[in-house]
Amino acid sequence: MKNITLSADPDLIEKARAVAKAENTTLNAAFREWLASYIRQRNLEAYQAVRDSLKHIDAGGPYTRDEMNER
Repeated sequence: MKNITLSADPDLIEKARAVAKAENTTLNAAFREWLASYIRQRNLEAYQAVRDSLKHIDAGGPYTRDEMNER
């Protein structure tokens, strides 16, 4: 695991540590969870942007399985 250094208000850090402790976790674990969630959210937003940009395309369906497999 790679270490990073972050800067934040000391009071905010202490409050975050207290919340993490109340949730039976550490501030590091909470941050790792947040970081993963942050990336998932950005991936979802990128997917939705692509999907929305392709809404104008009509595939002409729906087709039956036989129609889709015709060659």
